[in-house]
Amino acid sequence: MEYTRITDIADPLFAGLHRLMSEIFPREEVLAFDLWKEPLQDPGIRVFVAVHDGEVVGATEYRYYAEDDIAMTDFTIIGRPGLGIGPFLANRREADLRRLAGEAGGTLKGMFAEIYDPYQSQEHEFGSVKPMDPFVRREVLAHLGYRRLNFSYVHPSWQGDGEAVSGLDLCFLPYEDTSSLTGRFIAKFLRTYYSVLEPKPTQWTEMVEALEQRDTVELLPL
Repeated sequence: MEYTRITDIADPLFAGLHRLMSEIFPREEVLAFDLWKEPLQDPGIRVFVAVHDGEVVGATEYRYYAEDDIAMTDFTIIGRPGLGIGPFLANRREADLRRLAGEAGGTLKGMFAEIYDPYQSQEHEFGSVKPMDPFVRREVLAHLGYRRLNFSYVHPSWQGDGEAVSGLDLCFLPYEDTSSLTGRFIAKFLRTYYSVLEPKPTQWTEMVEALEQRDTVELLPL
């Protein structure tokens, strides 16, 4: 299996990646094909695919923020069971992130991720790929060490329609011994992460402003 970075929508592998995203994720979570042109060219956004026998069978997108020495996992996709795609992507991603952190003089303090909460909604089947089942994914990510931040979370729709998307938790995988994060730290991350996405829903703005007033936000079990 190959771990290959995509930086151009003209790359033939990108068509396979976008098709996989569209089959797996809800519509409001998938950026339109043409709108990927600029993000893929951004050196801070790292999109890699797992290629097996010439076919895109998995993918992951992530970012490293050197200023705060943290990362964000945008998504991880497993397109086929029985190939070990999940461990392959997770191990390659972490190795790449630790390399980036080392080059920036950091150590990688932790990683954010938005994780579906199937106990809120069970409407989406995630392409009928069992490893992507939200109950399975949530438990796997809990085993990896991700913990839920203790606040009600929404994010702006990637359709750019100003709608608030719920049904997820904002989670954090700490690489240091900590049981909480400051609200200002979380708010700063969210403002940075969603800076390019407009319009922002009122619920999101109110959530971020409330976080800025909180000294601590607990990390709870998934």
